[in-house]
Formats: sequence, C-alpha cells, structure tokens
Amino acid sequence: MNDKPKTMRDALIGRLCQLMQGRKDIFFLSGDLGAPALDELKTKFKDRFINVGIAEQNLINLSAGLGLEGFNVYSYAIAPFLTMRGYEQIKNNLSLLSEFREMNVNLIGLGAGISYDVAGPSHHAIEDINIMMILPEFIVFSPSDWVLAEKFADWSLEIKKPKYARLDSKLLPQIYKDDQKINFHTGFCELKKGEKVCLVSTGYMTHRALEVAAECAKIGMNTGVIDVFLLKPLNSDLIWNMLKKYDSIITLEEGFINKSGLDNAISNLLRTKQSNAKLIRFGFGDKFVLETGSREYLHKLNHLDKESIMKVVKEAMA
Repeated sequence: MNDKPKTMRDALIGRLCQLMQGRKDIFFLSGDLGAPALDELKTKFKDRFINVGIAEQNLINLSAGLGLEGFNVYSYAIAPFLTMRGYEQIKNNLSLLSEFREMNVNLIGLGAGISYDVAGPSHHAIEDINIMMILPEFIVFSPSDWVLAEKFADWSLEIKKPKYARLDSKLLPQIYKDDQKINFHTGFCELKKGEKVCLVSTGYMTHRALEVAAECAKIGMNTGVIDVFLLKPLNSDLIWNMLKKYDSIITLEEGFINKSGLDNAISNLLRTKQSNAKLIRFGFGDKFVLETGSREYLHKLNHLDKESIMKVVKEAMA
C-alpha cells in the first residue's frame, strides 16, 4: 500500500501528466476546475491544456472536435454540471456521433454521489449514473479508490470510445495494491468471498460494503463483496458466475435506485438468468437529498449507514 494517499483526481491527472510527456496526442480540457496535480500539467503542457471556463456545453463541443481530429481528450468538470448542463451535447456530439466516427473523449466528473456533501443538492451527483448509462456507445467508470482511477488513464488510451469517469471528491482509503493488475475487461473485482449474501457495490459504497462485511465477520457471518468499477458495459456472464451461488444479493450505490443504475443492471441480469436470488437495493429513493450535513449524517438519514445495511444482511442470512 502507498504511504501517501491520493485523491482520485490527483492520481488520474498525475498519471496523464506522465503519459503526456511521451505522447503528443493527448489534450486536457477543464471547465474552470482545478486540482493540485493539474497545476503541473497545465504548466508543462500549455499547448495541450485548455480552460474553457464555466461553460460545460462548450467544453463538450470542443472535446468532440478534438476527438474527431484523432486526439485523446480528457475533459474535467464538476460531475453534475458536466453531465447535465452538457447533456444535449454529450448525446449528439459524443454518443450519437461515435456510432459513425471513432473518438476517444473521456469525461472526468468530480464529486460523484454526495461527496460534495455540504454543498447541497445542486452539487450532488446521484443521477449521473442513470443518465450516462442509458447513452449508447458510452463506457461508465466508477472507481472505489485512487489506484483504479490512476490505472484508468492507461486503459482509456487503448479504448477509442466515449467514457464517463465519476470520481469521488474526498480522500478515500486505498483498497487495491499499487502494483495490482486490474482487469478492465472484467470490470469488477471480487474483494471477498462469502456465503448466502453478497454485497455488490460501486464507488464510495464499496468502502461501506467492506465495512459491513468486516462487522459481519466479527459475529460469524461470511458476506461476499464485489466491487463493480465498470458499470457499463457490465460483463454479465462473468459476474453471474460469481453471483449464482448466493441466496441474496444486495446492491449498494450512491445514486438513485429503481431507475437505471447498478441495481437495475443486476436486476436485469438475475431476470435473464431466471435466478431465484432475492435482490435488495440500497441507494437514494425518488427524491433529492435536501438536508445539509456530512456524508455520514446524510447516509444515516437515507438508511445507507452501516447499521441499516447490517440489519438487512442479518435478516437475509437468517
């Protein structure tokens, strides 16, 4: 494990800065959003860094143009503004156009879920999973730690498709080892094998899943944990091989449930496989998070805290 923890944004941007030294085909665009690692990048590569200002629609238009010219483009802004203010441009200029022309445009949204907790609902990104997963041609990446975010940089250069990476704004504990080989083709990792109940999580909620699994172990309950970092495409056959032994599957995401998120993807999989496993969904219901407070406080109000999940796991085990 690394002695110096990193934020997801600094890990990803830092790796891109290294890659830009040996490659002239990478552009980095910002919607007037900074980061410590970005200071070095924009100083070293002034000719390939563009700050478009607070103009997300123009950010997408410019990114699409560079992508059509064959450049590898990384476009960075606050998640809800990047995805929703520029959604028409994302649909027409990236999703639709990429069905006819190859382009590698990577949208980097900062502030996944409610990681901008005290900023309120305008800065929460709990619908971005839903709206980005329904777009054809798009890959949706939801890392749980900075190691995954860093390794995404190299992989993203190989896959010439539009992508959306939803990064947590907080400094989170490291889950994966620095030198661990990540299989992006698989798109998920079984972090813990279990019996009867499996927690299937993405992003920040993988930390909650591991926390719950650790508490379960203390009382003799062996709970599985699967971290899904590629929400789309979901490698259905491979993840089914992991899930088919469980009686109950619990999905955990910092997003709206019963719409088109991780829970819906797992639900469709279970239905396709004609599974009898019970599916339990944890996320936000059909309402915005209007209260103000820390992430832990907001989780408790919305029954995403450790105790609420533990109660359901115990019932499923019984």
